[in-house]
This record gives sequence, C-alpha cells and structure tokens, in this order.
Amino acid sequence: MSGTMARVWKLFSRLRPAESRRPASPAEPRPKKQTHNLFEAAAAYVAAGAEDDQDGIDEAATWVSPEALSFGVNELACRAVIALARERDESPATVARTLLGLPAA
Repeated sequence: MSGTMARVWKLFSRLRPAESRRPASPAEPRPKKQTHNLFEAAAAYVAAGAEDDQDGIDEAATWVSPEALSFGVNELACRAVIALARERDESPATVARTLLGLPAA
C-alpha cells in the first residue's frame, strides 16, 4: 500500500466508532452473518482496489447495493482529498488533479 493510501486508510479507521474497532470478547461472540454499512463496503472496496485484490473488490461489492457503494466511494474520495489538501496546504482541486495525474488547472 502506498504511503498516501496508508495515511488515508489510517484516517478512515480513526473515523469509525470505537465500539466497532474493539474485538468481541468471548462473552460477546460475533454474529455469524456480519452486516456491513456502505462506508465499510466503500473502504474495503477502495482498499482492495489499491492493493489489486480482485477477490476483495468482488466481496466488498456484494455487501451493499451498487448505488450505496457508489455513494460510499464518492464520500471516501471527498474525505481523502480534503484530508490530503489540509495536510499539503493545497486546494482540494489541486490535490484531486495531482492524484489523477492531471496538469494544474
């Protein structure tokens, strides 16, 4: 995973509620069928894509509807661009164009 993606992944893992980060204790077994929200699906989908993990992409794509996944990926992209723009002290437009390899506007 590239340094930028690792920072983005770390940022989004901090945004999850604390109770979803803590492991289940033996007294609280996890349910057999885990449900995923659109942000979990989007994070898994994008991370799998960054790691060229087709199985991960395919699995995450089944967690929510295509519309919900699209919304989640868009929200992830917006938050990532904003975070990087703040970190780099650049505009979101500049960061987005740089990430896509586009010339400055």
